[in-house]
Amino acid sequence: MRFISWNVNGLRAVMKKGFEDVFWNLDADFFCLQETKLQEGQLKLDLPGYEQYWNYAEKKGYSGTAIFTKHTPLSVSLGLGIAEHDTEGRLITLEYPDFYLVCVYTPNAQDGLKRLDYRMAWEDAFRAHLCGLAARKGVIVCGDMNVAHQEIDLKNPATNHGNPGFSDEERAKFTELLDSGFTDTFRRLYPDRTDAYSWWSYRAAARARNVGWRIDYFLCSNDLAERIDKAYICPEILGSDHCPVGLDMAL
Repeated sequence: MRFISWNVNGLRAVMKKGFEDVFWNLDADFFCLQETKLQEGQLKLDLPGYEQYWNYAEKKGYSGTAIFTKHTPLSVSLGLGIAEHDTEGRLITLEYPDFYLVCVYTPNAQDGLKRLDYRMAWEDAFRAHLCGLAARKGVIVCGDMNVAHQEIDLKNPATNHGNPGFSDEERAKFTELLDSGFTDTFRRLYPDRTDAYSWWSYRAAARARNVGWRIDYFLCSNDLAERIDKAYICPEILGSDHCPVGLDMAL
């Protein structure tokens, strides 16, 4: 099965930049989006053969997630079931007979780490959610997790140390998540690969110079790790400040 994840940074904008061509060319079983930035009824998306599941933020033009799938789930849940975390449309969980699929858009700690305390609370609740699922069956989780885990995951680690997305606190929470029973699929296959990024600033021609960050991930529970076939990043696909990332698994 093929899984794709893409932070589109506004789906309506990306629709004008060839989204549907990208969608059909990638031919995924599951296509997960973050930062859809729309409300119900603002976009009519015709994707024959796919079921659509959306989680909208209460705030207009902000956040939001979606999953388009060829496979009817056993159940669908939106959010974490915690009121303080469920107003921004950041999480969708689909259940299948042999695994759960989770699409997430992790909160940004923001300039000056002014939202770091909230981010830490989110991380603990999110990890508890994933561990609860993993106690029942395998889990695949994807999305913009808003952290570069290791120095290898961004171009300029020294000058970004302590900035949002590369603070010690955020990196430690990602380590804690992995240590609780999850595998970074890309790093499992490519532990030493450098210059592999999924997000680039719009400033200073960062993408053209590949001055980027790897903050978009596919993780899986450790019991599924042997089923990883391919894990990849698609920097050639434009339209957003992020590019799609992918995972092919024998499921």
